[in-house]
Amino acid sequence: MKLTNLPEQFKLALPIIETIRAAGYEAYFVGGSVRDTILEKPIHDVDIASSAYPAEVKEIFNRTVDTGIEHGTVMVLDHGTGYEVTTFRTESGYQDYRRPDKVVFVRSLKDDLKRRDFTINALAMDDHGDITDLFGGLTDLTNKVIKAVGDPNERFHEDALRMMRAVRFSSQLNFSIETNTKLAIKDHAQLLEKIALERIHEEFIKLMLGQAAANGLAQLIETNLFQYLPGLSDSATVLSQLSQNDIALNNEAQVWSLLAITIGINDQQVAKWLRRWKTSNKIINDVEVTVKLLNKIQSATVWDIYQAGTIGVENAIAVANITQPKRDFEQLRQKLHQLPITNKKDLVVTGKDLMEQKVVTPGPQLGNLLTFLEQQVVNGQIPNQQEALINASKEYMEINN
Repeated sequence: MKLTNLPEQFKLALPIIETIRAAGYEAYFVGGSVRDTILEKPIHDVDIASSAYPAEVKEIFNRTVDTGIEHGTVMVLDHGTGYEVTTFRTESGYQDYRRPDKVVFVRSLKDDLKRRDFTINALAMDDHGDITDLFGGLTDLTNKVIKAVGDPNERFHEDALRMMRAVRFSSQLNFSIETNTKLAIKDHAQLLEKIALERIHEEFIKLMLGQAAANGLAQLIETNLFQYLPGLSDSATVLSQLSQNDIALNNEAQVWSLLAITIGINDQQVAKWLRRWKTSNKIINDVEVTVKLLNKIQSATVWDIYQAGTIGVENAIAVANITQPKRDFEQLRQKLHQLPITNKKDLVVTGKDLMEQKVVTPGPQLGNLLTFLEQQVVNGQIPNQQEALINASKEYMEINN
């Protein structure tokens, strides 16, 4: 196969490959960028593999950085943008089921490609657009199949994270997983316990945000990988039901909010649950807000919507469209846009104003008063005007003194 219309990212990197080849070595574009170009998808990072050893790459170019020299990776800076060039290599060991104990640099492209995870990622393209496919990756792309290179048992024993990558690709590409590859994942699912949770977290979120997330989720259940994910091991039935839906999510907070609602985690339980996933505090807060609104979405008041804010409302609508697809939640967005203020800072009076007017003295009452005003304005009981707010404050203090 030959690609004649290369994306701009490849064209910009061509001088690197041409320079390496002019020095007498082989050099190819490899991996996901080649796969996605064939699939006519946007590409991101451009990876280059070469028969030149790291020291030889550094001799060819004037400006380089040793970004991963122990694994044969050198970043070339000669053409403005940094491009990582990695020497063909073989790997062995893998005592931690993630990283090789031994890396050996080789001159053979075949030896390099056969250590890769899946056939669709074991493709190489030269500077003329000619594709080298030694393991049937082009056929698997055509048939929309994810298949391990060689023996899948060996590939997953080498790097157990590859199992999560398989189900993630099934979501992102809407591919099926080849039978033997799927059976090997099921047989080795417990090896996921050997992998750092941060890496699993990253793959899982990519899966749930994929174009065919329901497919990825179904594969996660079918392969038993879900049993080794925090807080999901006892949820096979509800997750299976969820995988029957059309799952379309836009961000990580929506992912966790959907799962929380599905498996019955309320906003008070979210933090403890997501800390097991080592999720950021920002995401935890967004999920708490979203789940709180979702649990009362059918009867949400203006105050509920105000407290959720734009992020909470948009996240809640995205999740509710999946869990309750026959309902229309546009009214939530309309009520949000009709709010007189979006936060307490929008009040035209401040605590300082109220103290200067001798309405209240510093202390807990000041905070209570401002909350009262905030609620009254949001609920449309008082206009957000200075005179009206000061008069309402005086009445409040008379009643509460």
